[in-house]
Amino acid sequence: MELKQLQNDASKVFLSNLKRDNIKVSEEYLVMKLTEELGEFVQSFLIHKKSCRPEKYKSVKDSKRETSKELADVLGIIFVIAKTMNIDLEEALVKKWITREWMSGGALKGIKGR
Repeated sequence: MELKQLQNDASKVFLSNLKRDNIKVSEEYLVMKLTEELGEFVQSFLIHKKSCRPEKYKSVKDSKRETSKELADVLGIIFVIAKTMNIDLEEALVKKWITREWMSGGALKGIKGR
């Protein structure tokens, strides 16, 4: 599946769930939701790395699965934010990271090999 299709599909699912739950969509809500999901990812990562209280430890398989789920939530919310703001993430990633078209005067510009 291509990035644009993932962005569209994830947005449909998330926005449908918000409608079902009678939650008003706004860019502000989505950014706060991203922060929430990022926090959940960090917590799952700490558990996976066993950098938490021992009673929270899980098996490597379970902790990696949980971390994967939380990282998917972060990416999903990013997709929804981009869709809501009419941002083509594929284009943005290519222009910022690959072709570096959007890197004028940035901190990485002078680094050898970049």
